[in-house]
Amino acid sequence: QVQLVESGGGSVQAGGSLKLSCAASGNVASVNQMAWFRQAPGREREVVASIDARAAATYYTASVKGRFTISQDIAKNTVYLQMFTLKPEDTAMYYCAAGGSLGWRWSVAGAYNYWGQGTQVTVSS
Repeated sequence: QVQLVESGGGSVQAGGSLKLSCAASGNVASVNQMAWFRQAPGREREVVASIDARAAATYYTASVKGRFTISQDIAKNTVYLQMFTLKPEDTAMYYCAAGGSLGWRWSVAGAYNYWGQGTQVTVSS
């Protein structure tokens, strides 16, 4: 089992920035891929960014490229999502997810085995 705890959410004005953190514990040796998803009210959960822990390869959904950066601190078993130039449409509950070697399935929510409880991000115009 792997436990994920997110932190860093909050309320900001458009154009502002936030940095989310996801601390992993438990059987972290089983984890290769970690990701951030988000879900706004009435919408499906969507991938925001993902990182292959061993290859350090990163992936982003088109709407956040150039604004968000996913990174990791392996020593701390922590993944971060630095968000710049936030927009009202970024408002959502943000979830951290972890899984094994996912390859092309990095954007598929069902491919991840473990999920955090979520942290709310609200961007006002």
